[in-house]
Amino acid sequence: MVKKNICVFISGKGSNLKNLILKSREYSFPINIKLVVSNNKKAGGIIFAKKNSIPVLIVNTDNRSYENKIIQTLKKYKINLICLAGYMRIISKSFLQKFRKKIINIHPSLLPKFKGLDTYSRIIKNKEIKTGCTVHFVNEKLDSGKIIIKKSFFIETNDNISLLKYKTQRLEKLAFPEALIRVFRN
Repeated sequence: MVKKNICVFISGKGSNLKNLILKSREYSFPINIKLVVSNNKKAGGIIFAKKNSIPVLIVNTDNRSYENKIIQTLKKYKINLICLAGYMRIISKSFLQKFRKKIINIHPSLLPKFKGLDTYSRIIKNKEIKTGCTVHFVNEKLDSGKIIIKKSFFIETNDNISLLKYKTQRLEKLAFPEALIRVFRN
């Protein structure tokens, strides 16, 4: 099986990155993680990448030329797809145009509901009965690209922000790998 080269963009602790690294070791899983990009030099996910000998590119997003640095590095590693896994920066239109239909994101709600930040508090405030996560292609509009997969669960009366986050992250560990299989099957 010829595996596809992917890059994972992170900003935080990297729980989805860690999961994808583990999945990528499976013979039949369609990806190799060739690069991790982070806008946060203290992101916990960097440790997972380094422990697994995956190159890490740390970028300063205050400097607008950082996208050129990313693009050059993506070309160097022959990246087929970019996975945004807790990357807390908006991707520019020019970057998106260079990687059209080659960037996917995981979002902690059932899109199109609750796009953007503060997702869990908005879900509770709105008294939703069901939530989950969505993996989608990234386009110019925030959390609005074509949906690849959704996973959901019912909210219980005692669920708070911490519990919603925990339950959603458990689903994300299933959804992201399934989405990658779907993307590369087509």
